[in-house]
Amino acid sequence: MKTASWQTMILLMVSAFSFSCNTGQQVFKHQQTKKEMTAKNILGNPAYLAISFGGYRDKSRDIQPTVEQLKEDMKILSAMNIKVLRTYQTKFAETSNLLKAIHQLKQEDPGFEMYVMLGTWMDCKNAWKEQPNHNEEYAEANAAEIQRAVEMANQYPDIVKIIAVGNEAMVKWAASYFVQPWVILKYVNQLQELKKSGKLPNDLWVTCSDNFASWGGGDAEYHVEDLTKLIKAVDYVSMHTYPMHDTHYNPEFWGNFDGEEAFTDSAKITAAMNRARDYAIAQYKSVEKYMKGLGIEKPIHIGETGWASASNEHYGDNGSKATDEYKEGFYYKLMREWTNRNGIACFYFEAFDEIWKDAANPGGSENHFGLFTIDGKAKFAVWDLLDKGVFKGLTRGGNAIEKTYEGNIQALLKDVKLPPFKKKVELNH
Repeated sequence: MKTASWQTMILLMVSAFSFSCNTGQQVFKHQQTKKEMTAKNILGNPAYLAISFGGYRDKSRDIQPTVEQLKEDMKILSAMNIKVLRTYQTKFAETSNLLKAIHQLKQEDPGFEMYVMLGTWMDCKNAWKEQPNHNEEYAEANAAEIQRAVEMANQYPDIVKIIAVGNEAMVKWAASYFVQPWVILKYVNQLQELKKSGKLPNDLWVTCSDNFASWGGGDAEYHVEDLTKLIKAVDYVSMHTYPMHDTHYNPEFWGNFDGEEAFTDSAKITAAMNRARDYAIAQYKSVEKYMKGLGIEKPIHIGETGWASASNEHYGDNGSKATDEYKEGFYYKLMREWTNRNGIACFYFEAFDEIWKDAANPGGSENHFGLFTIDGKAKFAVWDLLDKGVFKGLTRGGNAIEKTYEGNIQALLKDVKLPPFKKKVELNH
């Protein structure tokens, strides 16, 4: 990449990257914090930014993060104005330790706020085996996940504000474990009945967090009666969108197109990243359109979206050239701006790198979605927050929060590659 053409751009972009996620916060202030917060007034409120969270720091989930480690993480996220976390399961100690950590921080400081969208993992019968049965569920494990979620929501009603049944549990490319919509509907209905009977807080919201296609925004094979019933049963729709993955799998929006040859390098990347954002928006709107076609009106929030900072696979230098810290930061900025402006919660994926996800391949993209590295280095997406001093005195694993690349923007830019040139294919919005 031509570094000379970046000089002026960097001064402008670093300034523009004051996306400490303050967009729209003046509208809400914190006048609501004196009263009990609920999912209804947290989700989509720019003063309560959301993020997907996993606290694992080792190559295996056999090593659970401790309460003290999780308190470190909570202080870092709180400094960023993150106040809502999304978790993924109830089985491992990570989740119970997280709730303990938040509870202790609230006791230590009554003004401390952190809320949780409590995830439960759903599996089909024989999940993760040679022949998974997608028409039946792993009933014993699924029921246990729900039961633990109920217990946690009742033990920590001031923290747990949402329960999500399943994570990408209905999308058919999740070939190792996906279930049919009736399974998710079964447990959503169960939780809604517990609310009605007073066995769960009435203002607790229930949803499922799944790919946009699973919510009807994609192929017609998902448009089944049980999905319609599920959309009616949840309190809101939590949908996932990942343009980064589709820079390889469906790259209609990705690249430098005809007419952009004379653009500067910075303008080429800006154009590509703007199209990536618009691609995510199009998927959001596809779900909205499907719901409205069913005559259903309810909130839609983004349960996951993110952009890896590195990949030695389809998305890296030998593939779509999508992954680096600069593009990750660009996408983070664009999605926070759009969702905050439109009153949409965005559980950005994710807070910290987790190397257990692809332990056999350290360069795999799944290990590099965090805004922070394992050892607490802040990636480019949040360099501006370091400049503002919000992490002063905070540590992760005993390490002070510092910038990646030692804060050297030119060193970072050497790892940035231009998207490939291609003929332009119009997106269908």
